[in-house]
Amino acid sequence: MKKIAFIALVLLLCFAFTSCSGKKEAASSAPVSSADLENTTESGTLYYWSCFTGDSKTWDEWRVGEFAKLYPNIKVDMQSVPESAGINNGKLLSAIAAGTAPDLIVADDYISAFGFAGQSAFEAWDPYLEAIDLSLDSFMPGFKNLMVYNGKTYLLPQDSNVIMLYINTDMVTEAGLDINNYPKTIDELNDWTAKLTTTTSSGEVERYGYIPWLDSTDNPTFWPFWFGAEMYYPDTNKLDLVDQKVVDALNWQREYARQYDPAKVRSFTQAAGGLFSPDHPFFVKKVAMTVIGNWATNALKIYAPTVNYTCVPVPVPPGGRVESTPLGSNVFAMPRGVKSPKLAAIFFKFTQRAEINGDNFDVWRSIPCVDAVFDDVSWTKKGDPIYLMERKIANSPYSSHPALSSVSAQLVTEMTALRDDVIYNNRDPKPLLQALQDKLQPEL
Repeated sequence: MKKIAFIALVLLLCFAFTSCSGKKEAASSAPVSSADLENTTESGTLYYWSCFTGDSKTWDEWRVGEFAKLYPNIKVDMQSVPESAGINNGKLLSAIAAGTAPDLIVADDYISAFGFAGQSAFEAWDPYLEAIDLSLDSFMPGFKNLMVYNGKTYLLPQDSNVIMLYINTDMVTEAGLDINNYPKTIDELNDWTAKLTTTTSSGEVERYGYIPWLDSTDNPTFWPFWFGAEMYYPDTNKLDLVDQKVVDALNWQREYARQYDPAKVRSFTQAAGGLFSPDHPFFVKKVAMTVIGNWATNALKIYAPTVNYTCVPVPVPPGGRVESTPLGSNVFAMPRGVKSPKLAAIFFKFTQRAEINGDNFDVWRSIPCVDAVFDDVSWTKKGDPIYLMERKIANSPYSSHPALSSVSAQLVTEMTALRDDVIYNNRDPKPLLQALQDKLQPEL
């Protein structure tokens, strides 16, 4: 992190020098018209870094191939670049500083990508939005805080994910619970957790009902989000980590750890298999409920096809964000000094076609960022109940990308350590949160 921060500092100094020397303007292009962007005779090479690997890389390569059919005069030079298109390993910042950055990237770590926008590492899309007939108003409300930083649009979402509570329905029936009356509040979640937890004759836990920091909720900002906290106010550029709702979210997890023995829970979570492995605790029936994104439905299909489950909105306390989700989005951005912004705009517009995203949505149950596009997705046409619920949750005015700021990546890293200190060492969260706020606010 220190190395990346140093590169960022050097890069920002380079930006300041280029701006003063008048070279910055040479890298910018004037807005283009819709006619220009729709002109299939547009030619050139688009240098594109994709964060995707494995099957997702294969899909992205197919997408580039389909683009070539529609725009034969535009060559897309695609590279698969790990660590979120070079964002998380310093490769992208180094390329920007050296003047060798690509024209376009797609990143799967939207938090770090947003931080790059705050470091002036990206060009704004605004001169091209009207040209590609794209209005920010067409996106669902929860995407606005992701796309815009300081009044300019730096990130455009490709697609997104919805976080839900997965429940093993067989275990619910065995415990005498009614899945139609699934937990909607934290108290009800606590009650179901206790009833779905099973122990051996010696008192050792053999199955946990639920663990509040397993899977997606390992992100320490998610439970404060569901408890109703803001954590960051962009209008004033102020953190509010000591909001009582943040404290309450951490104290709830702290109490859970005390009830189920923090050392034993830690041992269990550290030994747990990953989501895309047959050893995941939900797959092997070592945990009855867990909070994960829609992509887990595909993992279950592959690794645990005999597990019967359902998905429901994540429970919240009174005053929390009811039936909402922290959205998790893949995002497009143009690195600073982009040489072919017109081609980048054409490619982005192409990626929003329903037929291009079809396989992506079909496999992962991921969602479009524009509500009207849902109608063209196969899950919607089939009336799939999980996907219908995803659409409803994604459209909630409470759904968004939590605590986004220029220090979000550092906030998540340090909040994770803070959360672990609270749950495993029984620490009072409030003074720890105050110290972290005092540390990060000057950086903002």
